[in-house]
Amino acid sequence: MSILRAENITKDYPGTRALDNISASFQSGKINALLGKNGSGKSTLVKVFAGAEKQTSGSIYLGGKKLEFKTPIDAAKEGIFIVYQETSLVSTLSVTENVFMGRLPLKRNGLVDWKAAKIRTAELLAKMGVNINPNEKILHLPMWKRQVVEICKALSNDPKVLILDEPTSALAQNEVQNLFKAVKKIKENDVVIIYITHKLSEVHLIADTVTAIRDGVLTGVADIEDADNAKIIYMMFGDVEFKKRPVDSAPSGEICMEVRNLSRKGWYKDISFKLYRGEVLGIAGLLGSGRTELLRGIFGADPVDSGEVVIGNTIYRKHGPMIMKEAGVGLTPEDRKTTGLILQHSIQSNLCYAGMKKTTTNGWIESAAKRKEMADRQVRALKIKLSSINARASSLSGGNQQKVVVGNWLNNNPKIMIYDEPTRGIDITAKQQIFEIMWNQSKEGNSSIFVSTEIEELLDVCHRILVISHGRLIKELDAKALETLTVSDLFTLCMGDSLNESENQ
Repeated sequence: MSILRAENITKDYPGTRALDNISASFQSGKINALLGKNGSGKSTLVKVFAGAEKQTSGSIYLGGKKLEFKTPIDAAKEGIFIVYQETSLVSTLSVTENVFMGRLPLKRNGLVDWKAAKIRTAELLAKMGVNINPNEKILHLPMWKRQVVEICKALSNDPKVLILDEPTSALAQNEVQNLFKAVKKIKENDVVIIYITHKLSEVHLIADTVTAIRDGVLTGVADIEDADNAKIIYMMFGDVEFKKRPVDSAPSGEICMEVRNLSRKGWYKDISFKLYRGEVLGIAGLLGSGRTELLRGIFGADPVDSGEVVIGNTIYRKHGPMIMKEAGVGLTPEDRKTTGLILQHSIQSNLCYAGMKKTTTNGWIESAAKRKEMADRQVRALKIKLSSINARASSLSGGNQQKVVVGNWLNNNPKIMIYDEPTRGIDITAKQQIFEIMWNQSKEGNSSIFVSTEIEELLDVCHRILVISHGRLIKELDAKALETLTVSDLFTLCMGDSLNESENQ
């Protein structure tokens, strides 16, 4: 048995203490869930373990050996690897090249042994239960397959400590089960596994122990048999109020947008629906069903082959994002780090990009005070936790980054907001805030389109749900139908079985 131990770990940043005297142990042969709300310090702790951050004080021990890291390379030499929620793959290289980057096997003559590398990559992918061509370039893979490659990259190092940071956030249900099987096999090999997730439904399926951090302080450690959801939530958040969709959040009969026969070969075909003023419209479907591609087509971020979008009296064909923005539409993308934010720019700047016209004249910055006012307004309204409005967006936790993505668009006063996986990788309280934004927008007569892998979220939040399977709209569920629909019912519809498809032809 190996034990990874943190002893009195403290981490200070300018203006804030991220970790406050944390002492905790994680055993091999177990899957150790590390839980906490966004900004709680859990990501900082695992970055300290992985050498990506240096603690202000305190010590780390692995198997009784005290460890000192200057870089992640030092941690890797000790067998500690972390798989982050957002992948760090090189998109123009193949799966094999990414898995064995910097350590490709060599033949005796010094040339790369591509055959051996591809065979080993295929073995790792098979272990994950996923069919991916080792020769495929990363840029051609959807998000969930990229996450699988990232995990295989870590496993290829035969780690002593494997830290998984939200590994299922981009995975469909069947991929989640494959991942769980692989992780459970790994723990049998004297590997310390730390598993970070915001999905409480996963904890009892995968974890053996639970360790919780709140506001940089250790709040509890328990075996999974002794921790029900109520206890886990309290350890993570203290007292939490779960809000339901308010009765005064309701759509009118006025159509604010209509999508007519929108098609893109290989992704979706002949999609038509209406969006009503004040409506929160959900789109349900499995990963790969065409949900994200449809949203990007509506917004003009990707080209469409045919069809049109109608807003008011204007018909849009072959449009782009700038045209949609001018029409009062906003899009929070699925991958906030690469397409929703400019991470190296300040939080203030990221909160003002969509509404830049409000602070500029002919493209030149007109009022720094106006920019600060706009940014400060969203920081207060969305309760964004930060050290400074001028800090880089990369310094924020995942949940606070998501709030910045949303706040950026709210500063442009959109009439229609399109949310693609806005709750991915964020905690319960941050999710509740995102839902409240949609409901408040509804009360003001603005509309939202909401895509989420978490089926239960759609049922809790939306007035109406469209179901997409294999790129086709197969079912529309109105408010009456949603009253009796269960999570299991909706998931079955998303599977798009032959019965459901025949009923909608």
